[in-house]
Amino acid sequence: MRFLAIDPGNKRTGLAVGDDATKVASPAGVVEHHNDEHRLDQLGGAIKQHEPDALVVGLPLNMDGTEGPAASGARALAQTLAQRFALQVHLVDERLSSYEANLQMGRSGLTHKQKKSRRDALAAAVVLRSFLESR
Repeated sequence: MRFLAIDPGNKRTGLAVGDDATKVASPAGVVEHHNDEHRLDQLGGAIKQHEPDALVVGLPLNMDGTEGPAASGARALAQTLAQRFALQVHLVDERLSSYEANLQMGRSGLTHKQKKSRRDALAAAVVLRSFLESR
């Protein structure tokens, strides 16, 4: 089964692709958006391009496991994606995914700007890898 992972953010949303046969998750870019509808249009293009069987959406829980406004937004996005694109959507705890992405880039030699442009896609790959390993 092929998956497209989505790590939602306010301005940038990271993407990663992978499948449960290989359990490999690869960053697939970042979509920049200025509102929710624009983000959905951008995600629709990514879904068309990658042709996933299901989606994995990062759920930004608080460190104590509770849900705040960002988690509510991710749940709403997941529900909208499921309805609009008729795909199964899995919500996955994304706590520390950006931290892990930063660790991966730590000694890469990339500039701050280059790291910023890759961070969201790497975080999506971390979320997807966690999901694939749990299956």
